Amino acid sequence: MCIQKKKIFIDGSEGTTGLRIFERFENRDDIELLKIPSESRKDPAAVRQFIHDSDITFLCLPDAASREAAALAADEDVILIDTSTAHRTEPGWAYGYPELSEKHREAIRTGRRIAVPGCHATGFITLVYPLIANGLLAPACPVSAFSLTGYSGGGKKMIAEYEGADRDEELLSPRQYGLSQMHKHLKEMKAVTGLAREPLFSPIVADYYSGMLVSVPLYADMLNGTQTPESIHGMFEEHFAGEPFVTVMPFGAEADCRNFLGSNNRSGWDGIEIFVTGNEDRILLSSRFDNLGKGASGAAVQCLNIVLGCSETKGLNL
Repeated sequence: MCIQKKKIFIDGSEGTTGLRIFERFENRDDIELLKIPSESRKDPAAVRQFIHDSDITFLCLPDAASREAAALAADEDVILIDTSTAHRTEPGWAYGYPELSEKHREAIRTGRRIAVPGCHATGFITLVYPLIANGLLAPACPVSAFSLTGYSGGGKKMIAEYEGADRDEELLSPRQYGLSQMHKHLKEMKAVTGLAREPLFSPIVADYYSGMLVSVPLYADMLNGTQTPESIHGMFEEHFAGEPFVTVMPFGAEADCRNFLGSNNRSGWDGIEIFVTGNEDRILLSSRFDNLGKGASGAAVQCLNIVLGCSETKGLNL
């Protein structure tokens, strides 16, 4: 159980992630939300005071603003949980994916600076980290991935674009982006998994609000030992055993949905599913989740629960 009520400040509470975190706290009796007046949101002195008055501050800001807010808190005895890209590979910041290992969970539990994973990165790391950690994939092996996401991941501007009455007809179709291979999540995808180089990554945004499907294709002979879809499936089951947020789907579960994997099926859910498909020559690993859940605000609240000593699932939808 949570020991005592904590004062929480959300810097950036009017953005997509900040709003979702705020909504998740409305019915919690272990949290006192500190609400900054709208006219003071960009006043450094006011923000510094709210950070000072809080026990835990969430940074739900663009990268540059997150760095500035973290600098304001440099001398403050406050826990920061940052949902931006700014600190995910920075020294001294715990990476907020506790299911990867007990080392990750302990770093969150004892940390004062916690970086919440990116949405695309969450799906990729879920699939690749266990392969490398368990010795099945060499860090030097070339890896690729593609990711389907709802438009909410693009923030308020993209949401308005997709939901506008006079939107462009192109928005009816899926659109590939990140064409320069410089996507902002690549740095953490490489660093957290232990890959020797960044993966080839193709993100695709489509005309639905939220949900994400990330897939990593592998030739079986890229893996160490003699591996099959069944053996890889067993490895995932063992690696994530007992983790309520990670569901390794039964082998062959894709047949129940006519061998299609939809990317919006888990919208509004805070866990993540793993599918292992393919054949003895070519193996396809897929993760499905909500880019606003385990891929953003849900992961942030899970990290908070760990810090507070609560059940990790408190206030979350599983």
